[in-house]
Amino acid sequence: MDQPAMGATVNGRSIPDRPDLGRMRAERFARLQEILTSQELDGLVLLGSSAVTYAAGLAAPGEDSGRAGLFRPVVVVAKGEPAPHVYTAARDGVPPDLPYEHVHGPLFPDLDESGEDLMEALSAHFTAGSRLAVDDQTHPMLRHLGAYAWQDGRAALAPAKLCKTPDELACIREAQRISELAMVDALKALRPGVRQTDLSAAFLRRAFELGASAGSIDPIWQVMPPWKNQGPWTSHGDLAYPTATTDRFLREDDVIWVDAGILWEGYVSDYGRTWITGARPDPTPRQRAQFQRWRYVVDAALEVLKPGVSAGALCRAATEANDGVRPWMQHFYLAHGVGTDSAEMPLVGTDLGPDFDEAQKMEPGMVVVLEPVIWDDGASGYRAEDIVAVTDFGWAPLSGPTYEPFMVER
Repeated sequence: MDQPAMGATVNGRSIPDRPDLGRMRAERFARLQEILTSQELDGLVLLGSSAVTYAAGLAAPGEDSGRAGLFRPVVVVAKGEPAPHVYTAARDGVPPDLPYEHVHGPLFPDLDESGEDLMEALSAHFTAGSRLAVDDQTHPMLRHLGAYAWQDGRAALAPAKLCKTPDELACIREAQRISELAMVDALKALRPGVRQTDLSAAFLRRAFELGASAGSIDPIWQVMPPWKNQGPWTSHGDLAYPTATTDRFLREDDVIWVDAGILWEGYVSDYGRTWITGARPDPTPRQRAQFQRWRYVVDAALEVLKPGVSAGALCRAATEANDGVRPWMQHFYLAHGVGTDSAEMPLVGTDLGPDFDEAQKMEPGMVVVLEPVIWDDGASGYRAEDIVAVTDFGWAPLSGPTYEPFMVER
């Protein structure tokens, strides 16, 4: 059941027009505390950018990739404490509501000579033998931190991040709005003779003008050949996607699969569409038919999407709508989640298999990015992405309804 995004509810609460960031951070931290208790953990030690954002609301500055690992922040979540502890050199990225005594100077977990400093910092929060979950263990950590019982942090983070709060959904919707508005500038720049990198420049410049804080998915403008065997070779014989953007010149009638994302308040957008290069980029009748098939597949999945429905049911609905042919690529998926990562649970139609899909039930707060692929070998194909949130009684859109140059709304 389609619901207007502004009137939809998740666990009885409406998705707000603008998120309450302080409330969102508090609710995320409370969820992590619940996970620590249920999994009998003493704490979390987090180094990955999306994990530190989720646990502490930390906004990391943009920096050269060669220095990003050296200066990355560390977040410690100790069971029973009222707030996370942040170790960072970039204090301007610390949320204003984090207690002053929970903000510390930087640690350098990637440097051998900093192992003792890290050990001393953790000893302030945990006793020897504590059960800690970590999302990324560096070599110095493995060598110096044998006093603790380490576990894979993904088992703690994944269930915490699976179902979003209304404020988180509002963040995703705003990130997506920025992406879609920025893509207007990129589409205006699309013409024969333009380079793929020119489109990246147009998109990224406008996205940051509109309030994006960072890029999350390097912009992809992949030119799709008419035939699979004219594209890059793959071991499974299916399409190669995505491939990296270069300074390739675009030509008349190129079919371009677009994919890009930005970050806003730590949350990711995911823009996917199919464009056609040309002075008058009108789709052919066959291309319009491909789009209509794609729309039919997505609508079939949305028709059954509601709490309690399995991911397997979504796969069956999409496949039946495509005349029994699976409408997604080999080793890819029908749908994925999005949040502080560009692809997170739920994952629908993956190599994990049908038993996994049947066991995975939709719940209010889950985000589903549907991205089926319609392909006619010899005539290329159509791909796009629709983002929806599972609500109390159905679903609500988080992405826009237009699909230029097809000019058909959902």
